Amino acid sequence: MFDRLIGLIGEKELEKIKNIRVLLVGVGGVGGYTLEALVRSGFQNLTIVDGDTIDESNLNRQIIALNDNIGNIKVEEAKKRVLSINSSVNINIIREFLTKDNFDTLLNNNYDYIIDACDDVKVKIELIKFAKLNNIKIITCLGTGKKLNSSLVEVTTLNKTFNDPLAKKLRTELRKENIGLGIPVVFSKEDAIKTEGMVASAVFVPTVAGIYLANYVFLDIIKSSR
Repeated sequence: MFDRLIGLIGEKELEKIKNIRVLLVGVGGVGGYTLEALVRSGFQNLTIVDGDTIDESNLNRQIIALNDNIGNIKVEEAKKRVLSINSSVNINIIREFLTKDNFDTLLNNNYDYIIDACDDVKVKIELIKFAKLNNIKIITCLGTGKKLNSSLVEVTTLNKTFNDPLAKKLRTELRKENIGLGIPVVFSKEDAIKTEGMVASAVFVPTVAGIYLANYVFLDIIKSSR
């Protein structure tokens, strides 16, 4: 299955990737593509967390959303997709929304990486604190709604972001906790498009952001072994 990947990175690096333990929080517009990229890149020890169900409004941008699974539980549909790609993946699903109060009961500290693809500011803060406390590497995704230009998505650190209200809130809260702002993030430089009502979104920016999250972890592992 991974012959072409081995041609790029070698068998030793692929074996290392297979053994890496990843916690992915959120399998929606961003996280669904993160999961897809992880599985197709050889990751085999995954925990995914999401308490949501698939809605018709997800069809325009979420890779696990299909007409025939509307109403189904996202993590369960995500697991089906993962195993249909690679039946060797050890995937643990947590059908819950993370909150400040359930971290200790739902999570453990046996992860090598945390990928934050959720959209809850409080949960993002708790994930960063959890990662720092347990010496786990983390990357978080910032806002992808109200944006269309995927070429303006990039990987940087939280202290270098702009045009993102979510990033501003994170910086403010982390300063209160005396936590540094050099946290790796995926964000878009694009000015938000003014919309009314819901947080409008298209497939382009969440997709690229999700792939960038997975790519960051992948490259970090490869670089550390060379």
